[in-house]
Amino acid sequence: MVCCICGGARPGSSTAPMYEFAEIGSAIRTRRSDMGLTQARVAELCGLLPTTVEQLENGSIEKLDWAVAIRITAQLGLNVHISNPRPTRRQMERVKSALDAAAITASVSYKNPVRAEDLRAAFLTANNPPDYTYHVLTLLDEAPISQIAGVVEQLHHENDVSRNEIWKNMRKMANAAHLLRDIWQ
Repeated sequence: MVCCICGGARPGSSTAPMYEFAEIGSAIRTRRSDMGLTQARVAELCGLLPTTVEQLENGSIEKLDWAVAIRITAQLGLNVHISNPRPTRRQMERVKSALDAAAITASVSYKNPVRAEDLRAAFLTANNPPDYTYHVLTLLDEAPISQIAGVVEQLHHENDVSRNEIWKNMRKMANAAHLLRDIWQ
């Protein structure tokens, strides 16, 4: 048996195949590309050498520290988790659309809540809704990247717009507002 993150062989095992990192590397490469980031930029954001990101993406990395894996995936809004094998009906009913959840997050500090459809329009056109500019910018500046990535996925599937285009729109909005979040630079 092999430890799926560190790549090291577990006691009683003689080998540690590198294919264990293929899914992590593929997910990182896909999300990084969708976001329009280079390997060097991801490495810089995570405090890593560019060769680490390159090796992870192409499957040639021999071992990977759990903390490094979490750092890279979190920076790109990817989650590493174990799902509940038996979710309750109540847990299943709580699942909302990513846009609905983002609208709630964006509205926490404001009297008038932004609607999910206003967020949809904003991210598909790169234009802030006039009455909700600060809501949108707060979301881009403070929401977990995984939540923003969920919005991108929903918009991609529901509107037949490329993920890359949606990330570009978000980056354009963030840069126009001079947001300081590293991911938008």
